[in-house]
Amino acid sequence: MPQVLGAHSPRIELARELLKKKGRRATGLFSFEGPTLLEEAIRSGVAIASIFATKAAYDRSETVHALDAAGVPVYIVDTRAFARISDLETPSGLLAVAPVQIDILSDLLADAGVVLVLADLNDPGNAGTLLRSAEAFGVRRAIFGSMGVEPRHPKVVRGAMGASFRLLVGVATPEELESAASAHGWHAIGLTVGGEPLDAAAFPERCLLIVGHERSGLGLWERVCHSRRSIPMTAQAESLNAAVAGSIAMYEAAKRA
Repeated sequence: MPQVLGAHSPRIELARELLKKKGRRATGLFSFEGPTLLEEAIRSGVAIASIFATKAAYDRSETVHALDAAGVPVYIVDTRAFARISDLETPSGLLAVAPVQIDILSDLLADAGVVLVLADLNDPGNAGTLLRSAEAFGVRRAIFGSMGVEPRHPKVVRGAMGASFRLLVGVATPEELESAASAHGWHAIGLTVGGEPLDAAAFPERCLLIVGHERSGLGLWERVCHSRRSIPMTAQAESLNAAVAGSIAMYEAAKRA
């Protein structure tokens, strides 16, 4: 049976802390919101640690009832308390908590293929969109720069529309990735203005596709790149944002797989 929490319950304060990077790191947990993402997480095999729901959201969710019956802790909170643990302007009334799972570089680089690298991207919307595109184009692995947004930031998870639950995801510095890539025979391609036209060059069997920061480009990740590619554009367009550029590049890679 669900447990009703008071407005000042420590459990609510813990859930609120998961909106912050510090809280996620300290607990090893992250949160995501809404019935659609909850269904995606369950289908993807994510272990649900707990559920926070308003009474109305609990009453209409068969999925939450099933989790409750299976022994997953379910907490009922009022709408005001739920708003405190939500990062949405219009809270959904349903929030799930799950363990953070970050894959190690050796696992991510064990097999050939394309690996998406987010070179310290800060915009969680762009990062989430890139994960969604990666899944759509058959890229099953992604590495986040350690100085950028986290893989389990609420807006990244929401923007990925379930893809973040299914992809292998790691975190690295440029130095860590450079060392690991060299040891496993990977070729790193950086997306940047002035590189070789993307549609005129081959993709290596072991390809790290590095998408630069929204404003500063490849930055410190330039040192990792063995080659550089650009997306041909008309004279009127100066640049594309990271999510669009990375998505086009993954589509091109998929065509040649």
